[in-house]
Amino acid sequence: MILSQKNRRQFLIGAGATAATTVLPLPALALSNEQAQALVGSAVADINQIISSGGTEAAMVEQFAVIFDHYADTVYIASFALGNDRRGASQAQIQSFVAAFHLYISAKYGRRFREFIGGQINVVGAKAVNSWIEVETTTILRGQAPFQVDFHVSDRPGKPVFFNIIIEGVNMLLSERTEIGAMLDRRGGNLDALIQDLSAS
Repeated sequence: MILSQKNRRQFLIGAGATAATTVLPLPALALSNEQAQALVGSAVADINQIISSGGTEAAMVEQFAVIFDHYADTVYIASFALGNDRRGASQAQIQSFVAAFHLYISAKYGRRFREFIGGQINVVGAKAVNSWIEVETTTILRGQAPFQVDFHVSDRPGKPVFFNIIIEGVNMLLSERTEIGAMLDRRGGNLDALIQDLSAS
């Protein structure tokens, strides 16, 4: 079966949920629920502090970049987002993409969490899922029903970090793979052009 470029992307995304369970070579109990919950608790405390600060969007985005530096496995998230397109990339291109993606994802989720101003994120609990720990949180915003935000945590790089966020059922890893793939398609597969545009975003 020959897939069009668009259908090929959709096929890869559909397979992504399975792929996400295999690309993290971790023993199932390498990380405890308590460690994962402590990591997310600390990250959530920092997020709550930022969204209650009343700072400008630019200031909040900069602060969220620090949070991603400290708490997230940005290298893994970037590699997953690039998917099979990384096969033809040089090591220098991959390193440049990871750096540019870090700026892009920090700004994107910084703006997303800025929408939580006036609200609160509370850690509910944690459970083991395959080779990672899923930490569930509840977000309470004024005038809205509470909704769930989940963090997927591993210790793949040698310390506890989150590598995925699911906000109201929207999976960051899969949505970013879709988005980055579409952005590459619009640039004719030119990774250098994508890196340049992500760096400027």
